[in-house]
Order: sequence, then structure tokens, then C-alpha cells
Amino acid sequence: MALAQPEPGGVLAGRIEPRPDARTGPLRGTLATTACMETLQVGYLHAVAAAAGCSLSQPFPDNGIDWHVSHGAPEHVVDDEVTIKVQLKATYQVPPRPAGPTFGFTLDNEHLVKLARSPVAVHKILVVMLVPRERDQWLSAGHDRLDLRHCCYWTNLAGHPVTGRRRTTVRIPTTRIFDDRALCEIMTRVGSGGTP
Repeated sequence: MALAQPEPGGVLAGRIEPRPDARTGPLRGTLATTACMETLQVGYLHAVAAAAGCSLSQPFPDNGIDWHVSHGAPEHVVDDEVTIKVQLKATYQVPPRPAGPTFGFTLDNEHLVKLARSPVAVHKILVVMLVPRERDQWLSAGHDRLDLRHCCYWTNLAGHPVTGRRRTTVRIPTTRIFDDRALCEIMTRVGSGGTP
């Protein structure tokens, strides 16, 4: 059996006429940017959970929480497997590497009340992804890496007050980058009976 080698420039290179209004780059689908942002942040969460050794489940129907993340370890004190709830958000309105110790992110008050409830049986965190405005800048791949831009940050909003009439701006710490190490540390704290 012979294996075909990829053609330089891709299978369709030189076989289709360029569109008269075509910009440089591939022909992207017409799915709304916000829908694509949701998919991108889910991919980020999956990568972080995989590297941290966590399992993911999606509540159905969604009741204001996107994902449940579980982490099993015999070292946990409260149970051998602990779970947190994760709400994902994304924006291109905040530039990468935000200056200062925090950046602002606005939530509907109804959603904030759900995330801020305290005490709770299962802790919740908000994960906010900053993405470039243009989709062609979201990721790049090479032989040794897949770069996903820009970054996710997390916070625990337990006890946060509602201050706006319909929406409230919360502050997201720039030191809380959401990666596999951060997720392991969150789960270790929760597993010892603490908060994220």
C-alpha cells in the first residue's frame, strides 16, 4: 500500500480560481465571530484539562455554567475526586498582556449573582479568554507546537457584590493565568477543603 505525500501548498493549491475580492489567507467559514470565540475557548479549556489530568463534563441543559471539571487524586482530603464549575467568556476588547494588576470584564447581573453565590457545595470560577480581533491571528501551528492566542485568566467571584443597574464590571487579576498548573493548584486547594 502506498501512502500519498501531501502536495506543496495543499491539495487545492493552483486548482481553484482566486475570488476577485479575496484577501490573503484561506477562505474561512461564515460562522459568527462570537460563536467561533466560544469554540476557541472550549478548545483552550480542553487542552488545559488534558494537561492537568482532569475530566470534563458539560451540564445539559446549560443552566448558566458551561463546564464541570473534575480532578481525581488520592491526596485529596474531602474526596478522592473534586469538581469545580467553570463559566467561560471571551473578548477581543481587551488587548493582550493587559497593563496593571487587573482588567475589567462586564457581566449581566443575573449571571454574576449565580457566580457570586456563597457558600456553595461546588465552587465556581470564571475563565475569561482574551483573543485577537481577527480570526487569522487566533492560532498558528508548526512541527513542534500549536500556539493559541492570546490567554485565559481566571477568578473566583464568590461573594462579589452587584454594583451596576443591569450589568456589573468585575476585575480579573492578570496574575491568574489559566493553565494546567493553575488548574492543578485550584484543585489541590479545593481537594483540601479550601476555595479555588
